Amino acid sequence: MVDLGCGNGAVGPALKHRFDRTLIGIDASPAMLEAAAQEGVYDALKEADIATWQADGAQPALIFSNAACHWVPDHQGLFARLAGMLAAGGTLAVQMPRQYNAPSHALLRSISEQMFPDRFDFAGWTAPVHAPTDYLGFLATLGAADVWETQFMQRLDPVPDGHPVRGFTQATAMRPFLEKLSDDERGAFTAAYDAALASAYPTDETGAAIMPFRRVFFTVTV
Repeated sequence: MVDLGCGNGAVGPALKHRFDRTLIGIDASPAMLEAAAQEGVYDALKEADIATWQADGAQPALIFSNAACHWVPDHQGLFARLAGMLAAGGTLAVQMPRQYNAPSHALLRSISEQMFPDRFDFAGWTAPVHAPTDYLGFLATLGAADVWETQFMQRLDPVPDGHPVRGFTQATAMRPFLEKLSDDERGAFTAAYDAALASAYPTDETGAAIMPFRRVFFTVTV
């Protein structure tokens, strides 16, 4: 089995317990691989980019990727390549967030474009994760495909600084925006984002907020 984009190994124990096969973790971050090693369930951990990774040795029975492939372009080419590495009867199983048109993500684009038009221009922008019907259309040519989408209702607890939704996005969706800003600009941008989030995701008397979050899942067995 391959845990592709394993990160800190959060799903490694569940994979190992469920299937009890050789488990290989792949990630581009040495720090994440070091953290994954602490789980004690991976038979091997290898540094590689999902976009260029190639299986070596035996063909995998399972390539599993949780919340990682949305960072990689050309999904039709990517998933065809991954499915082509599987052993006969093997499965590619993928989960990706599809939250890009929700306020949590759309506000990042609109506020950055308004405040810093010299650095942010989303004309012609398209979301990196497609509609489930698009995935089923090309995955069905690779094998037996099953595609579904779920919207989770997440209750986000109060955070020490800012809106709870910002606490959720600042290490992921918000990060590419902050990387293009100076310290002063980051402060102004964050304040504007917090204010907009307060309107989009009202907090309750405890300071918690409900954030619906959409994810797309698929399996394809070759």
